[in-house]
Amino acid sequence: MAAAVYEQLKLHITPEKFYVEACDDGADDVLIIDRVSTEVTLAVKKDVPPSAVTRPIFGILGTIHLVAGNYLIVITKKTKVGEFFNHVIWKATDFDVLSYKKTMLHLTDIQLQDNKTFLAMLNHVLNVDGFYFSTTYDLTHTLQRLSNTSPEFQEMSLLERADQRFVWNGHLLRELSAQPEVHRFALPVLHGFIAMHSCSINGKYFDWILISRRSCFRAGVRYYVRGIDSEGHAANFVETEQIVHYNGSKASFVQTRGSIPVFWSQRPNLKYKPRPQISKVANHMDGFQRHFDSQVIIYGKQVIINLINQKGSEKPLEQAFATMVSSLGSGLMRYIAFDFHKECKNMRWDRLSILLDQVAEMQDELSYFLVDSAGQVVTNQEGVFRSNCMDCLDRTNVIQSLLARRSLQAQLQRLGVLHVGQKLEEQDEFEKIYKNAWADNANACAKQYAGTGALKTDFTRTGKRTHLGLIMDGWNSMIRYYKNNFSDGFRQDSIDLFLGNYSVDELESHSPLSVPRDWKFLALPIIMVVAFSMCIICLLMAGDTWTETLAYVLFWGVASIGTFFIILYNGKDFVDAPRLVQKEKID
Repeated sequence: MAAAVYEQLKLHITPEKFYVEACDDGADDVLIIDRVSTEVTLAVKKDVPPSAVTRPIFGILGTIHLVAGNYLIVITKKTKVGEFFNHVIWKATDFDVLSYKKTMLHLTDIQLQDNKTFLAMLNHVLNVDGFYFSTTYDLTHTLQRLSNTSPEFQEMSLLERADQRFVWNGHLLRELSAQPEVHRFALPVLHGFIAMHSCSINGKYFDWILISRRSCFRAGVRYYVRGIDSEGHAANFVETEQIVHYNGSKASFVQTRGSIPVFWSQRPNLKYKPRPQISKVANHMDGFQRHFDSQVIIYGKQVIINLINQKGSEKPLEQAFATMVSSLGSGLMRYIAFDFHKECKNMRWDRLSILLDQVAEMQDELSYFLVDSAGQVVTNQEGVFRSNCMDCLDRTNVIQSLLARRSLQAQLQRLGVLHVGQKLEEQDEFEKIYKNAWADNANACAKQYAGTGALKTDFTRTGKRTHLGLIMDGWNSMIRYYKNNFSDGFRQDSIDLFLGNYSVDELESHSPLSVPRDWKFLALPIIMVVAFSMCIICLLMAGDTWTETLAYVLFWGVASIGTFFIILYNGKDFVDAPRLVQKEKID
């Protein structure tokens, strides 16, 4: 059994040191962080000075170095999500970022401003919903991976044994991870989504759990992180596991999603949908093979479901994906292209059954993981569905929820919860729980990557497409457009700073934050406000006389032409681009 992380903590603060006291039953450990030397040591409770200012905390997220020096990040609020095989799962809901330095007098005005910006970036990431942890259970691994481990693995600390793809504070914990004696203070934190529900069908009670684990490799925002990197890590890679616990038996079904694994980009340029660009010089097969080699090692067989359009600007990506799969020639990979928008146009979402029927036999072959109440493995999942659309959000989530329901139907029948011939769709109370949880999962993944809630969740929640859902999709699409063009550079910088893709060096002669914004980017908000104001004036001036009408047409024309000119005039100059880490540019 892995050594649990301390759950009850107190933070004692003095001008010289931070003291983190373990308050679990029988614990006497105190983690000491020297605010001057930054040294981390282990002591006992009697070493805490009585003069220290004390406050409760619920975990150490880690430490980070900014312009002003080091900062300690702690969890100050948490909410209980539920219990997972007698292990409590928590969501971290509030944090505090504490400076080692007592004053900022050692900083210049420019350094103060840079430090303020970096702190704003940190807080931006911390304010994105979806940080989960357990002090006694390893949330980063699937049930199947945990069932196939060595005794040595079982004895490791939660930090040592965690799947590093899903430890979002891995960079922040680097100092603690280097000292095994303090690992009980090091709390691995997952980013993604967790829903836990106690359910009943036919008077039989079971726990139903949905976990989405967002990878911290090649993490970022919608238009600035696409495709794969040289290591084969795919953008917006998420592992989603559905778990059932009934009478001691546990069943699990795992799926993955991730960006199309070739080298491509789609940089924002004020157009609603920027045209994707596939690299003409990159070694696509090398990155593609690295990606799927790792996927096969971790998950087994790969059934790839590509949901993008097979015409228009998305067509070259579909062709590239199909060509790569064919060229690799692996018997462990199956490729299915399903043009979601074409097949389901005119709100004919019942046609998704075409895809489900097409992959039904493959899903039966992949099976699911099942362990009985005695701890014996009954079946293993032999592979996964790897689904994608352009963003790996809206279309992907719809398909994943349908595949997961089909697996759940088989699991509940095998466990004896469902009677022979009963359909899961007929269980109204459970169906409501199921659909809402998958819609919530869609919203969480979408907010973390695209900045807004998911599209098409009306279908996930109700099983049908509605006109209200279309209106909400329009609203979310508009918000996405604004964020993708005018705030995603800051969001990308925030993630890069948090994950350690960029490290602050206060001795750096030229801070990336000091790079002035292009005048067009700074002018655009003003121009848009002026254009909007002119439109309002036009409406107010319009009247019955020809002069008033002419004024209306003149002002409206100027506003419209001006706005149109802005969009046409090299729109990429107007967007908010990342400044900390240079993102690959594919022309």
